[in-house]
Amino acid sequence: MAFITDKEELKPGLIIFRRADVEHDNWYCRVKLPKQDRYKTVSLKTRDRTAAREAAFKEDYRVQFSLEKNLPIFNRSFAEVGQEYIKLQKQAATAGQISERRAATVRGIVEGHLKRYIGNTQIQLVGHDLWDNYPFWRRSVGQGRLARSGNTRALTAEEKAQLEAAAEEKAQAKAARSAWRRKRKGGPAPELDPPKAPTEWIFVSDDTIRHEMVVFKAVMEYAASRRYIPADHRFGELPKFKKNRRDEFTLEEYRRLHTKGRAWIKKTGKAFSTEQRTVVYNFILIMCGTGMRPPEAKNLRWRDITTAVDREQRKLVVLHVRGKDKERKLVAPEKVGEYLDRVKALSKATAPSDPVFTNRDGSKAESLYQALIDDLLDYAGVRIGPSGAPRSTYCFRHTYATFRLSEGVDAYLLAEQMGTSVQMIQQHYGHVNTIKHANLVLHGMANWEPVTVPGQQAEEKSKPARIAAARSKHSTADNKGRGRSSVTA
Repeated sequence: MAFITDKEELKPGLIIFRRADVEHDNWYCRVKLPKQDRYKTVSLKTRDRTAAREAAFKEDYRVQFSLEKNLPIFNRSFAEVGQEYIKLQKQAATAGQISERRAATVRGIVEGHLKRYIGNTQIQLVGHDLWDNYPFWRRSVGQGRLARSGNTRALTAEEKAQLEAAAEEKAQAKAARSAWRRKRKGGPAPELDPPKAPTEWIFVSDDTIRHEMVVFKAVMEYAASRRYIPADHRFGELPKFKKNRRDEFTLEEYRRLHTKGRAWIKKTGKAFSTEQRTVVYNFILIMCGTGMRPPEAKNLRWRDITTAVDREQRKLVVLHVRGKDKERKLVAPEKVGEYLDRVKALSKATAPSDPVFTNRDGSKAESLYQALIDDLLDYAGVRIGPSGAPRSTYCFRHTYATFRLSEGVDAYLLAEQMGTSVQMIQQHYGHVNTIKHANLVLHGMANWEPVTVPGQQAEEKSKPARIAAARSKHSTADNKGRGRSSVTA
């Protein structure tokens, strides 16, 4: 190399040298890793040749010891390792192993909050204390999708105490640094300002933190694979987070969305805007009428749509949907076919292999009209759900599941239709069964009596008879509910 001068080989794979590209005359050493085309270069911080030789042999010994004990050889910051991982993810996206969007998401997380949190920390010093503390730190900085929507909540007493302690520690450290500077200049020591802590916690969802920690863990896994850290230095499972269920639309909200949706279409005075809003409106109806996942809707092609009839010769729409790595067929009422026809009539891509949901130019709608959907939900006043979180496209799927269960559809059949497990249906939609079975759950409580059919003789029934009647009525309602859609317009 052109910048190396005064090179001296102490033994095979170990040299000392000076650098021509720096102003000082200090020595450096370079150690070659055995059986690898890699080198470790270290500044010896001395101008004396004899001292440099001794220091170089010590560095060589450290490298050999680290290799034998499987310890890290190179000192890299988390940010530097993160950049290597970003490059690896970009290569995977180019090879089609992951999506470009996933690679971009990883880059945003690594160069965003993870860099702020531990970017300058040496990778071998990133331990379980930093791993375990990340959720608390992440909430304290409070920037996320929900924060941008202005969602906040009051601090608990424990959270407030933690933040006040952190603020006090930061203020003391700042005062100590300032006092040291003033002491050097001969000035008085500064007074310590009282710690300041926020009184409100800007809401960052657990899902956001979980996704960021998945990337955090992946960077550490990569560091272990490159032997930057020992293999046993990797992190285990993610911390336990509370599962947040996305808010579905109530029947009243869904009807409001219909009414406002039609007015929203007419509101614009431009022809191309009217067409695009019409597509978005019908897209929502299709999603609520099928329970598709957004990735499945994105992959849906015209050739994936067929028709069929049930045992009673009623017409059905059959969709062959494909997600990340699974395929399935789902059925929908004939009305969904009408919504699809409306979309096709306005589309510039109608060949069998073309995507169903497209932009104005016929290209695949990668965002699935998220901006327009947000605008419609804001216009209808239903964008923010009961949990305080803004509703997303996935909420249409949850609305479908809620309506189906409330109509008495069996959980097993619904799980097959939606491409999920019965356990997931029960876990996320157990609240629907509580309401549906209220006549049984509340039986016998004060001021709660079975509803009598008009004209029926009002006679006092025994307790077992009342329960049997309630169950019979519920079973009849369930049977009538199967096959009936409550999300058509």
